[in-house]
Amino acid sequence: MEEIGDAPTHTYFSHYRAVNALIDRLLLQAGLFLQARGWRYLTVAASQSVNTEGWNYSGRYSHKAAARLAGLGTIGRNSLFLHREFGSLVRLGTLFTDCPFTPPETLCPPLCNGCDRCVAACPAGAIKGGDWTEGTQRSEIFDPAACSNYMKKQFQKIGRGAVCGICMRVCPLNGLEKENTDAD
Repeated sequence: MEEIGDAPTHTYFSHYRAVNALIDRLLLQAGLFLQARGWRYLTVAASQSVNTEGWNYSGRYSHKAAARLAGLGTIGRNSLFLHREFGSLVRLGTLFTDCPFTPPETLCPPLCNGCDRCVAACPAGAIKGGDWTEGTQRSEIFDPAACSNYMKKQFQKIGRGAVCGICMRVCPLNGLEKENTDAD
């Protein structure tokens, strides 16, 4: 993430794809572990769109919703999941199971401080600047079509224009800004 400036890099795209493949493999391994002990499971791939009614930029289930309900963090105004420790620097996958477990008693409070760095940095203008709260639809704070179309047009030379990462890079919750300031 540190090398992303005003455009994604080949390194970021390669890392993005490798981590997604790793997450998918770990989901399968966890599912097989549960199955061997008599539990059922269903995995949702790390980066998979389900477009049964045209291109709608949606997955089978929201990884962000699952991670939030697990108490791991919340959702920022950039529509990214914000982990309570790692900020926006996470990739997610989801595994559903009938294995019983105890959910957290309380969910993570909002972490986004509304600084608007992501809004200002988004070259596609896809981040609308609204705050996420329970019940907020993604389309209220983020335009996935604007993001995708811009990436495909501007960054085709970098991994088919599939990922950008600029909004992640500038988020102060991931600590990259402090690290770069200290290094200067």
